[in-house]
Amino acid sequence: MNLGARLLVVDPAALIGFAPVEDINMNLYSLLSLRASNGRPVRVGLIGAGKFGSMVLAQAQRIEGLHMVAVADLNVGKAKESLERVGWPKERYSAESCGDAIKSGKTYVTSDAADLFGCDEIECIIEATGHPIAGTRHALGAIESNKHVVMVNVEADVMVGPILAEKARAKGLIYSMAYGDQPALICELVDWARAAGFEVTSAGKGMNFEPRYRYSTPDTVWGFFGWTEEEVAKGDFNPKMYNSFTDGTKAAIEMAAVANGTGLDCPDDGLAFPPAGLHDLARVFRPASDGGRMARSGLVDIAASQEPDGREVFNNIRYGVFVTFKAHNEYARACFKQYGLLTDPSGWYASMWRPFHIIGLETSISVLSAVLRNEPTGCSKEFRGDAVATAKKDMQPGEMLDGEGGYAVWANAIPATRSLDLKALPIGLAHNVKLKRPIKKDQIVSFDDVEIVNDLDVVGLRQEMEARFRPAKIAAE
Repeated sequence: MNLGARLLVVDPAALIGFAPVEDINMNLYSLLSLRASNGRPVRVGLIGAGKFGSMVLAQAQRIEGLHMVAVADLNVGKAKESLERVGWPKERYSAESCGDAIKSGKTYVTSDAADLFGCDEIECIIEATGHPIAGTRHALGAIESNKHVVMVNVEADVMVGPILAEKARAKGLIYSMAYGDQPALICELVDWARAAGFEVTSAGKGMNFEPRYRYSTPDTVWGFFGWTEEEVAKGDFNPKMYNSFTDGTKAAIEMAAVANGTGLDCPDDGLAFPPAGLHDLARVFRPASDGGRMARSGLVDIAASQEPDGREVFNNIRYGVFVTFKAHNEYARACFKQYGLLTDPSGWYASMWRPFHIIGLETSISVLSAVLRNEPTGCSKEFRGDAVATAKKDMQPGEMLDGEGGYAVWANAIPATRSLDLKALPIGLAHNVKLKRPIKKDQIVSFDDVEIVNDLDVVGLRQEMEARFRPAKIAAE
């Protein structure tokens, strides 16, 4: 008899004496409560106390049984400001070391991520720096220290995620996308549709995008948000971060990560950003052969919340995620209608969506899933899509690329097969590198176009990932 059958007739609490808590078939909160009642809190370390990290901290203080042992940020003062901003009393983050934090139940704030790796009691690391190079190194450090990794840093994940996940699996660890961020939520919807027996025709997210945003720079980005210089001056806004969303780079990074986590594909020429509201998801995100905007079934893309001329799309899903899927026979098609699904005019294609995501406020789901269930909430399994650096303007040898959200390049999400054919430079390696050949506007930048003299350890890991996870189509040629 399996454990699930035993649970039908035995109180789960009675099983604690002879079965690991993690093996009991219960929901996350119940598993966490059992850990807490046994004096075994889930111990976590956070790297990066920016906006996402602050949202994680806002909830962590309220989750009984979850102990935020340490927070690492290069700017310790900023990290402490984040803790104070989200309501942590100073005495609660006054631990003098990770060891002190373990004994006292408080939190240690440090500038050195290695302090977290050296703490044996920490079970899971949340990487939330947003910096692809640092994030890669942090993930490796966590895995080498036998800790699960929740990779908020999609910039690093899309660059080397499949090989990081492989390294984690080899040690019996979990490498996971961050629940609450859109890629993990999209992976969840795709998994739901497939587990229910549907053909997934497309998946993606909503986003505010117009074609003219593509060439935005940190100098022009605030105009696209409609904010004045005075309004910007009053806030703590990072222009490159906001510009990464505006010019479509963030969308490319996230959709390529979804492709790697689900086996869906990026469009051959990159994301199309077709405008679509809830009522049109199934119509738009179906194959062109059936009247839709997708070149074929099985692609990722973005449902733009703006028309090309700037008009707002009715019933848009700017903050949401979606999956479109197809009925396999007339009976399932009839059920779509009977149960009120939003379908295309034929009734064969339907959509399911989640209207909002609240990023760091939900990330504890990933931590608890990794530690208590040994399961990721989305994970890069293969090298299927890539986010590649693409020129915003004509450039000459000697000019410097400035990475995500900058003045020089935007990211395009293309199939990994095409990226390898072009020897394309991933956006995560396009920061502070010098061009050695001229580049035309909208040209994909290749490794051959640039001089890379720094961060060779991460470049080497990327090359190892390309070789290990080379798509079958290319490997066979």
